[in-house]
Amino acid sequence: MAVGDIIVGMDIGTSKVSLIIGEVNNFNQVEILCSTNQACRGLKKGKIVDENEIVEAITKVVADAEADTNMKINSAYLTIHGKYITIVQNSVIKEVKDKYSGITVKDVSSAIMQAKDIDVPEGMSIIDVVADKFILEDGKPVTDPIGNFSSKFTLKAQVVLADKEFIRQLVGIFKKSNLEIDGLVPITLAERNLVLDTHELTDNVMILDVGAGNTDVGVFEGSEFVYTNTIPLGGDNITNDIALVLNISYDEADKLKKQYGLAMRSYIDNDNEILLTTCKEEQSNKVIKSSELIEIIEARIEEIFTLINKDISMQGVKSKINNVILTGQGITNISKSDVAGKVVLNIPVKMSTGRGISTVRPGYRTVYALVRYIASRQFAKNVSSNIDTQSEKSTIFKDILEKVKDFFYS
Repeated sequence: MAVGDIIVGMDIGTSKVSLIIGEVNNFNQVEILCSTNQACRGLKKGKIVDENEIVEAITKVVADAEADTNMKINSAYLTIHGKYITIVQNSVIKEVKDKYSGITVKDVSSAIMQAKDIDVPEGMSIIDVVADKFILEDGKPVTDPIGNFSSKFTLKAQVVLADKEFIRQLVGIFKKSNLEIDGLVPITLAERNLVLDTHELTDNVMILDVGAGNTDVGVFEGSEFVYTNTIPLGGDNITNDIALVLNISYDEADKLKKQYGLAMRSYIDNDNEILLTTCKEEQSNKVIKSSELIEIIEARIEEIFTLINKDISMQGVKSKINNVILTGQGITNISKSDVAGKVVLNIPVKMSTGRGISTVRPGYRTVYALVRYIASRQFAKNVSSNIDTQSEKSTIFKDILEKVKDFFYS
């Protein structure tokens, strides 16, 4: 990244579309210029169910951001759910053109291009190459090989593939919104540096981001991105369960979930009475015990962790996980969710305590993590989104829109 780079990040979630504009300042930190969101229900269980609603939400957040910053937004980076992602591990050996001059940026870029030379499965497209580790000729591992004297080096990388049809849908939605997509980043890959503590970055961990309608799973062996997927359940499912079982309105169910949020009945201190004010039965003012409410919450949370356990077991990655990190608005406000997760998964589970977590409003953490991830990319030639001020003629950047972003290394 370079000082002055302006990055537009966008996250299309189950309940809203969020957008952040960040600028790299003189301290190589991301300074937030604008953040905005718009309610949207065009995505359900990770699938696009209403393109027009998503287009409207994107148009609204972009218009708000442009009005707030006096910029014209022509492109943005976008998160993508793990269910559409396949990760291929690849290792390449790169001969250095002149070992006496040291490894150059060109050598590294060439190695990354070489890493993407894989057999791409039918229906998939490469969206990124993550340069994970560099090993010099003498066996020394380095995070940045540039300038080191070595006649060759080995690059260990993750080639990230995405479902071609889903990409086509996203590109079509962005086109209707008069935008281009700068790049697509899996949610948990973007969030890794935000939600993990320093020591967790070198551990074998699973990140669980529980959102409104989905739970994104990301498994990392140290810095190596091993596996990602999406479980089509989240916080909204808990609210819906409460509303359905107790026969009350969704709004009251959501309020009760937040007020009495507890994942396990065994931790109830006082089984007090709750007056239901929107009950649709003949007895409109029904009274229940808090244990009845918590039983509903517990059942759904147990199901979420059970499905995750089944998924990582079937994929053969469970044995690699030392710790599980919970994040996301769908679960972080429900006490003892980490304990419930540990019971089901039989792996230590904790709420995220990443240093960056407390500095960002919960509703913007995913999209902020995306912007930070893009800004931190070491070997990308260009990470800036296509931005110009409202006073400039849009034709200035017409040719830029036709270029393939260096983000894709293609």
